Amino acid sequence: MGTTESSEPGESSESSEVGEPSGVSEAGAPRIGPGIRRLRRALDLTLADVAARAGVSAPFLSQVENGRSRPSMGSLQRIADALDTTAVQLLAAADPPRPVDVVRGGSASVREGEGGEGAGEARMRPLVRGHQRLHALEFTGDHDWGREYRHRNDEILYVADGSAEVEADGSVYRLDRGDTLYCAAELPHRWRPLEEGTRVLVVGIADGVRVVDDRGC
Repeated sequence: MGTTESSEPGESSESSEVGEPSGVSEAGAPRIGPGIRRLRRALDLTLADVAARAGVSAPFLSQVENGRSRPSMGSLQRIADALDTTAVQLLAAADPPRPVDVVRGGSASVREGEGGEGAGEARMRPLVRGHQRLHALEFTGDHDWGREYRHRNDEILYVADGSAEVEADGSVYRLDRGDTLYCAAELPHRWRPLEEGTRVLVVGIADGVRVVDDRGC
């Protein structure tokens, strides 16, 4: 029999927040809850503190930490912002690193938006598990054009299917199937699909990796 996590004041087993109940989600889904709890406690923050910063309810955050619900990617990003980290880092903390790892095509994905499920539902699937030297994510469906990204290290966006629009460092680019965009570290960027069925792969050097710039040598 498994052990029961101890509760903090304000924790509840029920929530009306949008999420995916862990009992009905895909097998092999990332177990992000324990990592969120560890980081929150390391920062000496309460459930109420993080929930208020992230714009989610404390009962929902409690369910996430205890593995009873999985947040959408949008909610996970807001939780990550509240903990001064990134959604990619929280996902990486869900699995131990492996020197060799095969991620199958049917592996579990995370819903991106807060809306209902459907054929055009936005999903994000980790292609690299655990804390590694790079991260790789597969995006399908819609993507939040209103959120701008800025990473510590370099990143590429590859359009596997469909087409996408990318704004990077103030310029806008259209990418069609097979096109790749390279984005240097710290440059602001955002992207969105232009047609149904678009699939984008995002691959980058992990934030925890320090890259030495020797171009001047």
